[in-house]
Amino acid sequence: MYYYSSIPAITVEELALQLADRDESLQLIDVREVEEIEIASLEGFQVLPLSQFAQWEELIKTQFSPEAETIVMCHHGMRSAQMCQWLINQGFTNVKNVTGGIDAYSQMIDPTISRY
Repeated sequence: MYYYSSIPAITVEELALQLADRDESLQLIDVREVEEIEIASLEGFQVLPLSQFAQWEELIKTQFSPEAETIVMCHHGMRSAQMCQWLINQGFTNVKNVTGGIDAYSQMIDPTISRY
């Protein structure tokens, strides 16, 4: 298994502070499947399922700024790490992976978010 140690991370506590202090330039991406989003989600994240990469790959270049802070989330942090690596390879310079994903967020920040 490939370990994504060089990808900058953001804790769920730091994410909660950023979401509360919502900066409009912040780019939020959730790479989970639509079925997962229906169970648990955070407002403001654009859903780009990793499995549908071919359908949204070109949108990245037109809808996202490579310089803006970009936070990527999934269920536990592995798929989002893959997405972070891909974004870095595309020239994104300020990408962060949510450590523990939505599961950690629901456990540590907002227990009203369903776990699965």
